[in-house]
Amino acid sequence: MKIAFLTAGGLAPCLSASIGALIQHYNKLAPHAELMGYLNGFRGLLLGNSIVIPESVKQNSELLLHFGGSPIGNSRVKLTNVKDCIKRGYVAEGEDPIQSAGNQLIRDKVTILHTIGGDDTNTMAGELSKYLISQGYDLTVVGLPKTVDNDVYPIHLTLGASTAAEQGATFFENIVNENTTSTRQLIIHEVMGRHCGWLTAQTAREYRQKLSNKSFLPEILITKDRWDLDAIYIPEMSFDFQDEVERLKKRMDAKDGVNIFLSEGAVIGTIVNEKEASGEVVDRDAFGHVRLDYINPGEWFAKRFSESLEADKVLVQKSGYFARSAAPNKKDLKLIIRSAQLAAEKGLNGESGVVGLDQDNSNELTLIDFKRIKGGKPFDSSTPWFQEMLKEIGQR
Repeated sequence: MKIAFLTAGGLAPCLSASIGALIQHYNKLAPHAELMGYLNGFRGLLLGNSIVIPESVKQNSELLLHFGGSPIGNSRVKLTNVKDCIKRGYVAEGEDPIQSAGNQLIRDKVTILHTIGGDDTNTMAGELSKYLISQGYDLTVVGLPKTVDNDVYPIHLTLGASTAAEQGATFFENIVNENTTSTRQLIIHEVMGRHCGWLTAQTAREYRQKLSNKSFLPEILITKDRWDLDAIYIPEMSFDFQDEVERLKKRMDAKDGVNIFLSEGAVIGTIVNEKEASGEVVDRDAFGHVRLDYINPGEWFAKRFSESLEADKVLVQKSGYFARSAAPNKKDLKLIIRSAQLAAEKGLNGESGVVGLDQDNSNELTLIDFKRIKGGKPFDSSTPWFQEMLKEIGQR
């Protein structure tokens, strides 16, 4: 029996831990199985680049539970984007990447493949599974859902998301102290979230919980109000720019600073429309996603608010790479270990799908059919705790 692991897409605080937990469970359930990893996601699978996981790693797999990143590397490769795969040299002209990847699994005699990634990764895993079934090859594919955005249908909570929110709050806990370097300072904390505002909302919630545990010294201007948030902008929630300018101008006058949490996807449509209307070509990745490092939503936002708020200083900070590269916290680790155990059991039973908390089944941890997996799940901005938070910061 040969069991392979593959991590793909961006990082999340669960990749190393997921592999470590899977190894631990296979040590118990199938101790003689051969374990391997494809290097740098689907890129490694297409190129046949892999490593054998030696006995020394198998016996020390618990160490992986406490690392961020991925021990076998990631990449953003879409197997159904034939043109991009040819351009990058992953397949030759005329080859189908799905078939090439499937045939590599056959050559490597893989019995079980575990894909750890977001909706794109697990959708591609489903396509691989279909192809191999058509070839009569008996391969079980079991995915684990990771993404800091928590935007995968029908997953209630993806692996790594809880940690990313906690780490984003820690990041801002330090950054917010920059408000002491200038009068009338505008601080914009740009949080990951292309289509979904969950991470921004949850990061804000975590930060304000940390704030509630602090003591302050109002006699020397160390006040809770100055360290608190003034606005939270997410893709699922529209706002009137002029109304917000007027509201935040009052906040700036009263507390000598404004703190904003901005989901990177909150204004992406407006920015892209502006750029394309001016004749600019907007760069996109293999999945057709706009490259957000090219767009810089925080900088765009800052330009439009700074003058109106009469800010003396503007600071835009992104917590994305800091948050997504962390090792998992206790809450995530508990979910990772539970998910890996079920994934290993399903793999050995020959059942394919994605292991996750099924929101259509009372958030039960179960095996979900690949056909039900898709991205773009929005955050429900009507959620009571979120609405209460907006009310507390004066945004509602």
